[in-house]
Amino acid sequence: MSRTPAEIRSTRIGALARLPAFFALDNKRAVVAGGSPAATWKAELLSAAGARVEVFAAAPGEEMLALAAAPPRGPLILHNRTWSPDDFAAAAIAVADCADDEAAAQFAAAARAAGVPVNVIDRPAFCDFSFGAIVNRSPLVIGISTDGASPVFGQAIRAKIEALIPKGFARWADAARAWRPRVQALALPFRGRRNFWERFAERAVAAPNATPTDADLDALLTPATAQTAGSVILVGAGPGDPELLTLRAVRALQSADVILFDDLVAPDILDFARREAKKMLVGKTGHAPSCKQDDINTLMISLAKAGRRVVRLKGGDPMIFGRADEEISACHAAGIAVEVVPGITTAQGAASRLLVSLTRRGQARRVQYITGHGRDGKLPADIDWASLADPAVTTVVYMPGKTLPELVANAVRAGLDPATPAVAVERATRADERVIAATISDLPARFAAAAPSGPVVVMIGRTLADYVAAARRCEPENRQLRA
Repeated sequence: MSRTPAEIRSTRIGALARLPAFFALDNKRAVVAGGSPAATWKAELLSAAGARVEVFAAAPGEEMLALAAAPPRGPLILHNRTWSPDDFAAAAIAVADCADDEAAAQFAAAARAAGVPVNVIDRPAFCDFSFGAIVNRSPLVIGISTDGASPVFGQAIRAKIEALIPKGFARWADAARAWRPRVQALALPFRGRRNFWERFAERAVAAPNATPTDADLDALLTPATAQTAGSVILVGAGPGDPELLTLRAVRALQSADVILFDDLVAPDILDFARREAKKMLVGKTGHAPSCKQDDINTLMISLAKAGRRVVRLKGGDPMIFGRADEEISACHAAGIAVEVVPGITTAQGAASRLLVSLTRRGQARRVQYITGHGRDGKLPADIDWASLADPAVTTVVYMPGKTLPELVANAVRAGLDPATPAVAVERATRADERVIAATISDLPARFAAAAPSGPVVVMIGRTLADYVAAARRCEPENRQLRA
């Protein structure tokens, strides 16, 4: 059975409690009502953004007076009186610190009547927008909102981000703003522009506290202006948990023009790709309709020849039962640049969740990976059955779904102890992971009864003895709970 590659549209963005937006306030009029420390802080923010701040306060506090004497950027004018409706004329934004809901309602109504967005400090019912916590590496600015649920939580997140982002990034963000017109003037194709900004980001991350110079710009422009050829990156998506992606895999996904992915790739992994990337399902699953490998190769090569950066996204690690050699050979034959980003293979992910060492000292001298699924969909004929019977080996069987009973029967005939501990792990490392623990002789029947529908790996060996014994002890209790 076969199917053709199919484009998958990006999922719609989830519901937002607030729309994150950034006001351009340079030389625009801002109205602030109140002279309290809270009003002073908002006035300082508005001035820092370049606004012409007019403060209306009958009795401004010392902090407001000090701010008026030395505003951070935009001018601040104090009016020693309360506000009036006429004060909102030509204002871009309005903020107030009000004593009660009645005063807040009056201020909000007057601002809205003048068409001015309004914020009343600590009274979200009267606010058109909120400020949130701010990480300032201007012109790189990060705003954090909890929709008023917990400002302290937002501040804690800000502290974490502050620690992660070097202050030198402000200089790089300034350079990006200064260099953008020069890059745009070159009229580079999309890939050339993206190549420039990707290299810019890499340079900034590598030397965050350096001061960017024209020499940096020249070095970045040279490859960007060259003819940009397409490429292919084989990326390991890991067993399923998105947090197990490598940093290199995330960078590859975020730079891809097209992502060709398999059915075994967890949907959450695709969330790391940029939204503009085309995502195409080229499903390859055992015993189910799958895209032919030749069709995948042809599509992959044609996209790369068209100048696209193609990510071939595979579950687990591309180099373990992922047909990576066939796709690498196709790229070489077509003269397409290809690289591989390794991923955590399913065996490693499953073992980490079970807290089982696959090479436990005194129990396993080696680990072997085999596949239970050949080219024809049947059990491979060239399995070394004697190696499966070795009591000092841990065996991991990939793609065992339809052939597990036959595989177990052959291994037992070759000398594998029927009491050898074994587990089948479905959807390893994902939130809906399921584990079936048994002796190897009992596993096929229990596996069939569980009828797993997701990707499965089977692990066999003495290193699993403690886990299987504990799981079996829990079974009577679990049955009682279900009853």
